[in-house]
Amino acid sequence: MPTATPSAETPAGKARPRRSCLSVPGSSPKMLAKAPSLPADEVFCDLEDSVAPGEKEAARANVVDALRAGDWGDKTVVVRINAVDTRWAYRDVIEVVEGAGEHLDCIMIPKVQAPGDVEFVDNLLRMISETKGFGHQIGIEAQIENGAGLTLIDEIAHASDRVETLIFGPGDMAAALGMPSLTVGETIPEYPGDHWHWVLMRILVAARTAGLQAIDGPYAKIRDLDGYREVARRARLLGFDGKWVLHPGQIDVANEVFSPSQEEFERAEDILEAYRHATEVDLAGAVMFGEEMIDEASRKMAEVTSMRGRAAGMKARPAGERGGG
Repeated sequence: MPTATPSAETPAGKARPRRSCLSVPGSSPKMLAKAPSLPADEVFCDLEDSVAPGEKEAARANVVDALRAGDWGDKTVVVRINAVDTRWAYRDVIEVVEGAGEHLDCIMIPKVQAPGDVEFVDNLLRMISETKGFGHQIGIEAQIENGAGLTLIDEIAHASDRVETLIFGPGDMAAALGMPSLTVGETIPEYPGDHWHWVLMRILVAARTAGLQAIDGPYAKIRDLDGYREVARRARLLGFDGKWVLHPGQIDVANEVFSPSQEEFERAEDILEAYRHATEVDLAGAVMFGEEMIDEASRKMAEVTSMRGRAAGMKARPAGERGGG
């Protein structure tokens, strides 16, 4: 099994930023046009739940136009297709990827229930890419939203080398499991603990075992930023890499929660340098760093924080410019 990192890399070695993953309805040209200017790490143009059945075919053309016209910069650009057990999925892939595949980083598959769902999209992408001659590999994001997908999650995570992320879908998961919840992504105060803890950990373990990123799903109370921050913080403390954003007002919170503080980043960088010097210069396996002993396990922990900080564009300040503590 590959060793996991918190920022899964594409075959070309590019780490995809995914602290904030903004959902944009494919049926809204206005929202699609605004999306490139927003500070989300990832934008996914949605053809699934946010688009009415009668608008799905027209939404494909909207998405293709937006992908071709927008200045997406360094954003991770994704399209969420309809589930593979619907009549729309295959045309979603064909029309969007043939029309604007050169501007596309990933296809997101909702309600993944088995590795065959991923393999189906993988094969379509392979055939289209070979025909069109794309110079990059289009990745896959797999959304886990029901018991079947959770049961086969390890097989799903390893179904294709295109898979880059596993995503938690709390709304459909709650419905599929019969949970008495009416708000997507909410916490349940009456439950003695976090009712999603095991599901989130199961997704995280499968993702890390396969060397993938893990992304938390949406929080529907878009004006409740304190509630959003709390559920995002819980996912971040477990080790998740980012969270969905349903409204631009949630973007800054997600970017903040899923980035280390400047002090955390600089401490991680200092631990890495101290351990490098200890092992490469002093030829020691462990060394004192301040009041604690650091070793190879410390290096791995510091590398996680360092990678997150570098992915967020952070740089360590010179020692003389740092504050106390």
